[in-house]
Amino acid sequence: MLAAGATDFRLNTSHLTLDALDAWLEKLTPFLNSLDPRPSLILDLQGSKWRLGEFAAFELIEGAAVDLLYSTSTTRPNALPVPHPDFFTAAPSSGGEIALNDAKVCLRVETSGPDWLKARVTRGGPISAHKGITFVASNYRQESLSEKDLAFVERTRGVGFIRYAVSYLRDAEEGARCRAALNPAAFFIAKLERRPALIDAPAIARLADELWLCRGDLGAELGIPAMGAAVHNFTAQIQDYAAPVIMAGQVLEHMTEHPTPTRSEVCHLYDFLTAGYAGLVLSDETAIGANPVEACRAAAMYRS
Repeated sequence: MLAAGATDFRLNTSHLTLDALDAWLEKLTPFLNSLDPRPSLILDLQGSKWRLGEFAAFELIEGAAVDLLYSTSTTRPNALPVPHPDFFTAAPSSGGEIALNDAKVCLRVETSGPDWLKARVTRGGPISAHKGITFVASNYRQESLSEKDLAFVERTRGVGFIRYAVSYLRDAEEGARCRAALNPAAFFIAKLERRPALIDAPAIARLADELWLCRGDLGAELGIPAMGAAVHNFTAQIQDYAAPVIMAGQVLEHMTEHPTPTRSEVCHLYDFLTAGYAGLVLSDETAIGANPVEACRAAAMYRS
């Protein structure tokens, strides 16, 4: 992937334990330190993003009933654990539409309580542990780094090739708190995935070393049509931001299963790089895709 044009690599800490991080660092440190220039290893912190807990993967069928429980795990059939109390607090003020796994699966709330929801599947599909979950068009969320996030930061203080990306920032006020929680010299990436963050992007850019526009979760938050308009308006202002901006979210999604990008993806890649984006993030294309090297090569084709 490096030879094909990749410049940095990312670990999603939502799917890691501290012991797993140690194992990765033991393997990667001598390799990364041997390279010139040395790539960065970006730790993607969960921040205030909601994710499902532990359960056996299954298929959510359109029209089926599903229970959502305040729990870290469950073995109940047709039930999903959500280990975030503020998710249930947000339910009454939401529109009732729930998006999971970047809106690949959707639910509609039917009834709710202080630590449970009953919902109906409106868009079915496979679902597995730790996938993202959110209410569409809801602004309520507890904004803070978790104890787990802070433990990852503490474990990696002083590691020269580590950078930190923080998910689901609300605004510059939260960005300032995150900056303070990191090593003052740490490279801080602000992930823009909510409407308030887009509105406050100029101020966030003055705090962060880099901005990532993350269309997967942004689409789940706003709904797909509104996401398209929001990205268009954000891109029109990109030259005014004080930090470089990176595009993320299904950039070359076709290549997760196929060895070449679509012509639409190539045109889009050219358009956003010429609009002023400093680069892009590959996700499924390289994390679980069948063609990671080819995806890196396609992503790098227009890099100057």
